Amino acid sequence: MSGSLTAHLVVPVANEDDARATATALREYPYDRVTVVHVIEKGGGAPDKLALEQAEGLAKDSFTAFRNITPDVETEIVYNEDVVGGINDLAVTVDATAVAFRPRGGSRLVQLLAGDKALRLVTETELPVIALTDTDSEGE
Repeated sequence: MSGSLTAHLVVPVANEDDARATATALREYPYDRVTVVHVIEKGGGAPDKLALEQAEGLAKDSFTAFRNITPDVETEIVYNEDVVGGINDLAVTVDATAVAFRPRGGSRLVQLLAGDKALRLVTETELPVIALTDTDSEGE
């Protein structure tokens, strides 16, 4: 494995569409190894957003969609009350060199109400963070 920034990327995906778009964007960049992660957000005393079986099914479907475009990847499901914390913890655990993600759209109001996970990912992750360019949506 090289000593490059992209030697081992952790790449979060939220759903099948996001996984396809992220895998497509990632093809534009050189890398050695990728671990795709889906964080199942736990309620922390409150009811979970999805039933566990449904959430795990969503993760597996997301991994399949990613592998249809970029087949040679590792996958991990992380259970955490905090999506960004879960991504960061996994990246440290697997000795990743960086986190690469595709920023998702949404209005500033939606981002504000959702806690703007992209901003938190960039500012709170212990490793370098690479924002992948969404080449498919350019010019739309």
